Amino acid sequence: MDTIAARRLCEAHMHRYVEIRMHDGRGFDGIVEHIDNEVVCLAVPGAIEETRAFFPFLPFAPYGAYPFYPYPRRFRRLVLPLAGLAALSLLPYYW
Repeated sequence: MDTIAARRLCEAHMHRYVEIRMHDGRGFDGIVEHIDNEVVCLAVPGAIEETRAFFPFLPFAPYGAYPFYPYPRRFRRLVLPLAGLAALSLLPYYW
């Protein structure tokens, strides 16, 4: 699949849960979140092991200064080259 066809296919499935197969046989599933002329970005579900500290009470912190929480991130970003894309298929997403 050439890059123009791959880009159009990814644009048609923007913000959808898809499975992407690469030319080398690897497969990835995730939500298409960004498409560039050279890459496609997927939001891949799954927790990252790093957790952030949580400070429940900071008496002198300005408003909005609580960016830390003890939960792992639910999605990570995966950037794949459009030139290596072999196939894209829509997956069912169950809530």
